[in-house]
Amino acid sequence: MDLATLIGLIGATGVIAMAILVSGDFGTFINLPSILIVIAGSLLATLIKFPVSQFLGAFKTVGRAFKYRSDDPRRLIDQTVDLAQVARKEGLLALESYEVDSPFLQQGIQLLADGHEPELVKKVLGQEIDLSIERAERGENVFRAIGDVAPAMGMIGTLIGLVQMLSNMDDPKKIGPAMAVALLTTLYGAVIANAIALPLADKLAARNSEDRLNRTLVLEGLISIQEGLNPRVIEELLKTYLPTNQRNVENEEAA
Repeated sequence: MDLATLIGLIGATGVIAMAILVSGDFGTFINLPSILIVIAGSLLATLIKFPVSQFLGAFKTVGRAFKYRSDDPRRLIDQTVDLAQVARKEGLLALESYEVDSPFLQQGIQLLADGHEPELVKKVLGQEIDLSIERAERGENVFRAIGDVAPAMGMIGTLIGLVQMLSNMDDPKKIGPAMAVALLTTLYGAVIANAIALPLADKLAARNSEDRLNRTLVLEGLISIQEGLNPRVIEELLKTYLPTNQRNVENEEAA
């Protein structure tokens, strides 16, 4: 479970709710027509942009923002170096019995053990990286679209409320409450976009970036093994994928 996502989401919406409770009557901020315009309107407008399968699939992929087990790049490097040592001593065929946790690395190991050419290995794994990230980005794009549409739907609701208010100007007592209701849709749209949809889209984008980096690391390592590079050279090459501070930690531990 990603505590940062959970704490951030609950905290952001909680702070807004707390501010409302402290400032006055919570019921004042509840308006069914405004909720329908913003929530239903945003979802339906977003649906226009995407196929139904992609739209519904986004709500399944959002789980990656809360619960996602990412491969540790340092562990991937260690496993790749171990593979390089086995391949150097016993040949690529010996890798067939080597099992790892990462499905992508396991797929690459099988390609090497089967004796495929480096060009084919790079093509297959490279295409796997591109297509898997493209599929993952579909959910991100849906939530980003919701974040773009929600404020606009809020503004539409506000304009509807203003039209209704101006058509009833003969009663000054109703102007204030009507204006408050008209502004609620803008509030709903801003909260949905900036406290929910866009942060979730950004977290999914971070997951995709992390996944691409790890898979590219694996691909680089497998091609290096196939080219017969020294395991120590492969290790140094793959460490370039780590942040500088983590590389220093690795070197200190080795010393």
